[in-house]
Amino acid sequence: MLRKSMLRIRSVNGVRRMERMAFRAQTIVADVVIAAFAFAFAYLVAPSGLPGFGLDGAPSLNVVQLVVLYAALAAGFTMLFRRELSPWRYASIPDALVLARIALLTVGVFLLWVFVLDRARGLPRSTLFMAPIFQMVGSMGVRILRRALHEHALDSFSPLKTISDRVTQSPSLLLIGPPSLADTYLRDVARSHDRTYTPVGIVGPDARDVGQQVRGVCIIECLDNLDEALADLRRWNRYPRAILFLEEPGRLKGLTADQLGRLKNDGIRLLRLPSIVELAQHDGVTLLPMREINIEELLAREPIELDRHAIGNLIRGRRVLVTGAGGSIGAELARQVAAFQCAHLTLMDFSETSLFEIEREMAEIFPHVPRKAVLCDVRNATRVTNVFLQETPDLVFHAAALKHVSMVERHPCEGVLTNVIGTWNVAEAAKACGAGQMVLISTDKAVDPTNVMGATKRLAESVIQAQQTIGKGTRFSAVRFGNVLGSAGSVVPIFKSQIERGGPVTVTHPDMERFFMTIPEAAQLVLHATATCAEGEGRDARLFLLEMGEPVRIMDLARQMIALSGRTPGKDIEIEITGLRPGEKLTEALLDETERSLPCAPKVMEVVSNSAIRINANHLAEVEALAERGDVEDVRRALFDLVAQIRGERPGAAPNLRVVANG
Repeated sequence: MLRKSMLRIRSVNGVRRMERMAFRAQTIVADVVIAAFAFAFAYLVAPSGLPGFGLDGAPSLNVVQLVVLYAALAAGFTMLFRRELSPWRYASIPDALVLARIALLTVGVFLLWVFVLDRARGLPRSTLFMAPIFQMVGSMGVRILRRALHEHALDSFSPLKTISDRVTQSPSLLLIGPPSLADTYLRDVARSHDRTYTPVGIVGPDARDVGQQVRGVCIIECLDNLDEALADLRRWNRYPRAILFLEEPGRLKGLTADQLGRLKNDGIRLLRLPSIVELAQHDGVTLLPMREINIEELLAREPIELDRHAIGNLIRGRRVLVTGAGGSIGAELARQVAAFQCAHLTLMDFSETSLFEIEREMAEIFPHVPRKAVLCDVRNATRVTNVFLQETPDLVFHAAALKHVSMVERHPCEGVLTNVIGTWNVAEAAKACGAGQMVLISTDKAVDPTNVMGATKRLAESVIQAQQTIGKGTRFSAVRFGNVLGSAGSVVPIFKSQIERGGPVTVTHPDMERFFMTIPEAAQLVLHATATCAEGEGRDARLFLLEMGEPVRIMDLARQMIALSGRTPGKDIEIEITGLRPGEKLTEALLDETERSLPCAPKVMEVVSNSAIRINANHLAEVEALAERGDVEDVRRALFDLVAQIRGERPGAAPNLRVVANG
């Protein structure tokens, strides 16, 4: 039975191979026939090109011999440049350049041959100029015709179409972005025969492009005159029902929150194509699906570029474990790791509901990726170690943490046990199972912390920085960034719910500022840090941060979100100042006074810190015991005392401590 199956498979493969060879042979024959006809036509229309068949006794080559020689040379160069591997329906400018090279080489070598054979007697010189031109026009012409048929470009010229057929039936779509991206999108739409929307115009970033056409769609205005473009479309009865952003909305300059709010109020869908991270989820799809734009994307700044090659080399074929996989950052890390084709993904979280949701999502979007969901609390050292020994991860991303400042401020014991002791447990388990790397997700609130959450994350960073190994042990790193738009701990979901209820929108202080980034951008930074940490010979733990640009005023963010909802701040929805909460700062910093940063990669910095102590188990034993007893004031005092020692504000109490410089 097995032998018959093998024979059947070989037979099928053999038939497919023969079909491919036959198709390629047809392509070569077609190009050779075009070349032969091109030369014959050039010979016949030449001023002195009367056909001679060698019957008059002249020693020169006759026209049949010349055509055969020219066609044979064209066949040789066609096979040399492998034109049979380039499908006609995807003909492009590079194909045209190769065809021109083939024609010129053919006529050049042809001239040498006929000159050697009979000194080119009886060959009209104009034929040598016209033949390659006719050959290029013919070869490229049939390819353009094939591509036009494939993309239905000739449909609009059909004389049989009725007026009702020519009137668009699908909703109108306005494209916003550079003409080059519009050309790519319109070509993909034509190839896929997609009729979901009918493009009615393009709004580009450059005013010099206005009036031009891209594949039959006019560039009607520049981005600065978006309102005028929409007014024109309304007059022409082509007002769009959807707008497609061809690149990241954060990169488009000239769009205001008021404009976007009015568009949403008009019922216009704001769409975008998948990002570079989402591309890996749609392999083999010609036209990638559009999706609604999130408010976070409209508020975001220009994102960092993802080094897909380096990160792909790091993750592909590796076993990856993500703690806190049900949270905002942990879930995005899981998505991107799966998109880079990891060998196995372990999702670990203490929240049953969050873990269930991310596992279900992974099963639907990445069914081919082996995975396992583990319900586990990072506080339980024995359980964490057993999970790591069973899963044997190569890469560990530690995103599990308590992140709400006000909540951790009221429950410092829980913050210490999860953020500090949990980090120590994960680090020890990573070393025990022989993991290649572990990365901690940190926050800018760890810099000169004034609240318990920031202090626990600063202590967690120190736990990681103290992990130094010799030889082939686990590499450790931490990634520090600011607030994440749209995450469970950010102000965006709070503002959203307040706006939906009709207000008021609450802001603690009119001058409060924060650094912001998107969830995908934060996950990309973590992956980049991991790839960077994998390079080099040093084994010291490393700390990375992102150049996050200028901070954003929370008051401005609230006004923008109100405007994006189509309301007017102060009129439709009020903004209420509630006052600073305990432990809250007006501004955040990315570097402490005891730290300095060095360029590491585009928009990514490495932090070099001079810690006054090296955190070990003895330091954590006391604070863990206090937290287990629930002694709130003593935990707070012990926690900030340790942070003060780390920052060099107080001398260390343990006699066996030494200064460690990480770089």
